[in-house]
Amino acid sequence: MLNKGSKYFDFSHFKGDFLGGITAGVVALPLALAFGVSSGLGAAAGLYGAIFVGFFAALFGGTNTQISGPTAPMTAVSMMVIAGVIASFDGNISQALPTILTVFLLAGVLQIVLGLLGIGRYVSYIPAPVISGFMTAIGVIILITQILPAVGYNPIEDRRLVEKFKPQAEENILEKILVHEVMENIMVLERFDETIERAQNVPLTEIQKEAEFLAGQYAGGVMGVLRVLPRALVNIRWVELFICLATILLIFGFKRIIKSIPSTLLSLIVVSSIAYFFHLDYVKISVIPQGLPVLNWGIFSEFDFVEVRPFIFSAVTLALLGTIDSLLTSLVADNMTKTKHLPNKELMGQGAGNIMAALFGGIPGAGATIRTVVNIKSGGKTRISGMIAGLFLLFILLAIASIASNIPAAVLAGILITVGIDVMDYKGLRALPKMAKSEVAVMIVVLTLSVFWNLVYAVGIGLIMAALVFMKKMGDIGLRNSNLFKGDTASEVADVVPAVINNLYIHHLSGPLFFGSSDQLFRYTDELQPEQPVILNFEEVPYLDQSGLALLEESLQQMHQKKCLILVCGLQKQPADLLRNMEVIPQLISFNQLFEDVKSCSASLKGGKFVT
Repeated sequence: MLNKGSKYFDFSHFKGDFLGGITAGVVALPLALAFGVSSGLGAAAGLYGAIFVGFFAALFGGTNTQISGPTAPMTAVSMMVIAGVIASFDGNISQALPTILTVFLLAGVLQIVLGLLGIGRYVSYIPAPVISGFMTAIGVIILITQILPAVGYNPIEDRRLVEKFKPQAEENILEKILVHEVMENIMVLERFDETIERAQNVPLTEIQKEAEFLAGQYAGGVMGVLRVLPRALVNIRWVELFICLATILLIFGFKRIIKSIPSTLLSLIVVSSIAYFFHLDYVKISVIPQGLPVLNWGIFSEFDFVEVRPFIFSAVTLALLGTIDSLLTSLVADNMTKTKHLPNKELMGQGAGNIMAALFGGIPGAGATIRTVVNIKSGGKTRISGMIAGLFLLFILLAIASIASNIPAAVLAGILITVGIDVMDYKGLRALPKMAKSEVAVMIVVLTLSVFWNLVYAVGIGLIMAALVFMKKMGDIGLRNSNLFKGDTASEVADVVPAVINNLYIHHLSGPLFFGSSDQLFRYTDELQPEQPVILNFEEVPYLDQSGLALLEESLQQMHQKKCLILVCGLQKQPADLLRNMEVIPQLISFNQLFEDVKSCSASLKGGKFVT
């Protein structure tokens, strides 16, 4: 448990923190490079994000073992933000960069505000189908958007495609000239010849550049990839496809054979070395600048609220997504370490990390589940482990930046494809046939809208749908529950089993267990003693949803770890059917552990032992 009076830096576990931090840093390296390339800002931006978010989120955050950095959901949204800002600057990335980084910085500021307002504790209210649909959508988006780099197709290099956009490019350039001349008060009848002369003297290189930008926009995002997929398949670069497939196969192969070294890093080194030393004709990632990252003063010196204003909602999106992503990872860390994170402090730490990353040109990040798990399993116990992971990546940047610049882009595409495969919620997908139709509808809507429209709007619509479905079900149940059977009280149980009442834990659950109220399931498990008998009274629980089921399963597993004797009584039809359909009964609760009421349940106990 976190202790407010404990030392901020605890060096008593330094050896474990050092090993955990280095191992997490090794795992983070290839992912940081891949996420940077995928975002559109280049590998260096991904590495800078991993360094600064990782270090400062650990320094100021509220989860001792969390490792932060660029993640799949944050990169998917960042990619859209970057593409939108660059489009507003007519494809000029150097001019767009200050605005892009300002949006990222604003997202960090908003996360700190959310932490100060105490919003962190409300993340548990997000329904499981919404999270499941969103995470699966992230995986699908990554898989689709990596098809083009996997086959070596670059729309900018497709001459036929670029040619199609030249007429539109000329129109765009003429429009810019007219707007510019209106601002200079040149475009009047007596001086219209100057306008014609400027239009006729537009360099062909400028038209070509504008056409390439339009072609890139046309092929961007999920819909863009699907539009140009036939052209990509006709123009496959087989070397790139071979490199990508080799990376994917080695990642999954090494994962089965070698456990001590991260398979992504091993595959990155092996495939890149083969491609480099055999002089294969492959596309390299963007050049990673050597030396320390430089502060981007353009965020301040070139700040223009008019340019940033259209992307304020994008900053809100990143802040909310980073909040959800980080706090869900914090819950995973809590379950593994038996500690309790401080959600609002964690948000402020994540905000500080994203602010620092933006200042130095990095993409935003959040708590990374896999890297956090690796850190914990490798011995990490305090915030020092996350700081060491960030410093390790800084050392890598200073030591091998020039070497890393020779990594094939197809290798990083292969790494991202494996990330897309891993990030999808397969447990939620497998549960679809057994879930209520309304929850299936919520999950499918979130998944579909996230992939083909907008991630944040999809989550918002999913939350509204889940709330409406829940209110409808609660209204229906309320009409039927006027004559519910009232179970026996704890005092009556004392008359039945006086020999064990001091050691018997009776938990009376009341009301529906859903995404808003089911956290009560966790409030008693930490108090239980090993082998203690527990009665769960469900007589006043009319409804159980997927989120409540997930929390109930976790609670039961914790009791099984303590070898507690679990007895369940009073299950109504809907919770009982769901527990059977999802095989909680009989996997976690056997049939002979089910009783009609508290009295019959407690009567099966003699001296604290279960007697059938």
